[in-house]
Amino acid sequence: MSRASRWATVANRQRQYALSIALGCSGAAAYNLSGVRSSVLADSPHHTDAWRSKPVAVRHEPLDAQTRKRKEAQGRVDAVQPSSSEGDEKVPAPRTNQRSIFDTEGGHSNDPLSAWRHATDTVAAACGTFVGFDFTSVREKITGFIIPKWVWMLPGYLHKLQDEMSMAPWSLSWEIWEEAHNPEINPEITWEAKVRISTDLCAEEKNFLRNRRQRTSKALARYLGVAESEIHPDDVPTIGMCGSGGGLRALVAGAASFLSAAEDGLFDCVTYSAGVSGSCWLHTLYYSSIGQQSHAVILDHLKNRIGIHIASPPALLALVGQAPTNKYLLSGMVEKLRGVPDADFGLVDIYGLALAARLLVPHNELRVSSYDLKISNQRSYTDDGSHPLPIYTSVRHEIPDATGKVEEMAKDARFTTKHFDWFQWFEWTPYEFFCEELEAGIPTWALGRNWHAGNSVWRDNGFALPELRVPLMMGIWGSAFCATLSHYYKEIQPIIKASGLGSLDALMSGKTDELVKVHPIDPAVIPNFALGLRDRLPAATPESIHHTTHLQLMDAGMANNLPIYPLLRPGRDVDVIIAFDASADVKGDNWIKVADGYARQRNIKGWPMGAGWPPSTNTEEITKHQLDEAEDPTSAKTASSGSDDKYFQPPHKELGYCTVWAGTKQENNE
Repeated sequence: MSRASRWATVANRQRQYALSIALGCSGAAAYNLSGVRSSVLADSPHHTDAWRSKPVAVRHEPLDAQTRKRKEAQGRVDAVQPSSSEGDEKVPAPRTNQRSIFDTEGGHSNDPLSAWRHATDTVAAACGTFVGFDFTSVREKITGFIIPKWVWMLPGYLHKLQDEMSMAPWSLSWEIWEEAHNPEINPEITWEAKVRISTDLCAEEKNFLRNRRQRTSKALARYLGVAESEIHPDDVPTIGMCGSGGGLRALVAGAASFLSAAEDGLFDCVTYSAGVSGSCWLHTLYYSSIGQQSHAVILDHLKNRIGIHIASPPALLALVGQAPTNKYLLSGMVEKLRGVPDADFGLVDIYGLALAARLLVPHNELRVSSYDLKISNQRSYTDDGSHPLPIYTSVRHEIPDATGKVEEMAKDARFTTKHFDWFQWFEWTPYEFFCEELEAGIPTWALGRNWHAGNSVWRDNGFALPELRVPLMMGIWGSAFCATLSHYYKEIQPIIKASGLGSLDALMSGKTDELVKVHPIDPAVIPNFALGLRDRLPAATPESIHHTTHLQLMDAGMANNLPIYPLLRPGRDVDVIIAFDASADVKGDNWIKVADGYARQRNIKGWPMGAGWPPSTNTEEITKHQLDEAEDPTSAKTASSGSDDKYFQPPHKELGYCTVWAGTKQENNE
């Protein structure tokens, strides 16, 4: 197709869209009736000149046995050919085995378009629901104020979205998929990646630490009010600052807390900045053109954006249905569904899309930048040590399929196999996507492609998939609704008890082992990079890792609502952890105390065992006695204070606005 013809086609489509917007829903419906396109894939081998013909939609109805036999005798079965108005030009045949991408009969497990069909079928079903609904009769029977005005505009929005996601030539989805194969736009699709198996930090992070230490030394001198010459490099502590989970509450509270630390000069002394759930959203904004590496700018941005609910249909559909935000928001979803055929399309994907539409779109919508949609691009802010290294977190729920007496099985293989459910932590930095339990990771820019035996699998066209976009990650980081039934029941248990349903509460409490293994809403998935590495991963690696094609990841707050564990990873050598906790129940959940188990399991030296909210049974006399013992180095009890039977307790039952716990790496022996 010539360049002039191509631009003429684009201009014609723009005029049609302008006409549909001007005429409203009826005009949009007329446009869709007149502008039917055939389903042609972007990676079709046919030349684009063949797309200039006007295809005719052919409806394939299922045939009963008698009709099929009669038509076979007439030689008419599967003999329908699309007509063309320009000589012998034909529509290029899509590589879908003669099925439309909206044909549900093609949704087999080995179908390369199964994920895409599932998603587009969902959109088509939604369109059919609203378009087929008789709004006129409702208007006659129900007063107008009961139904919001935006409901009448839904058919137009959904029609337009369906048209743009049709994969027809020059549609939005077609354009996104074409750019996904363009190395100039996505250079990582030509880069070869391998799984890195090691307990050490990656080379990029080590280089960051060297550069960051030079800046934190100067910042610490300013913070303490002393000359830089008085600060010895060996005396500069590695500080990690973390924000808790808690959705929008944690996002707003964390932005204010980090802003206060920045205004005081403390944030400049920080080496790592970790987050869970809403704090991950905060870090995403900070390392973007929207936040401009200023928490004050982020707070102004939030004032302009979060006044509207993230799931508000008018605001969401307006951003998804118009340029430039539609391509900005939908690019990651199209690339995932088209590039990973067996990936699930679920509520987490929609949730991430809604979050990005509300949080990652600036007040001036024309200023959206696709550069903000890749975590690996954030290295431009950290390579020279200018800013702390962000750490994003999620967890995978491992549920072993154990049969028999679990207690006896655990005794026989307690050092190699776990027979109870637990959460595996995964972390993102601009450099690497890593799991400490697997002792393996991949470059962040390679996240989203398939893997086998430690190597990325190239697609048939010789390219890899682009890096998974941030909107999909935002859905994973904040997917607290993917919790188990046990978590759900914990939320409503006070209501059950208050209602006098003690027998029901006793029944449900006795089913904890079963409830903890059920997720009512499926987590989002990413390709499993550990496939084919059985002999190279640790012996304690769960068996399911070696078989599952995708990793199901969810909100890390299900394991701990504070991202303390990544900061304790060997090699990072964090000396001070500053935690801003905006959890729903800070005292009851006691997330700092939960870290005790992790510290003992990993044999971490220096963690202040017993840090957190003190138990209510602790009396003032017991606390004073424990403090006296802790201060007496000759005490025999102090010598054994590192054992598991004694915890150091703070002198108060309640914590203040700022509480400091100090640990020591010194080991005492009687």
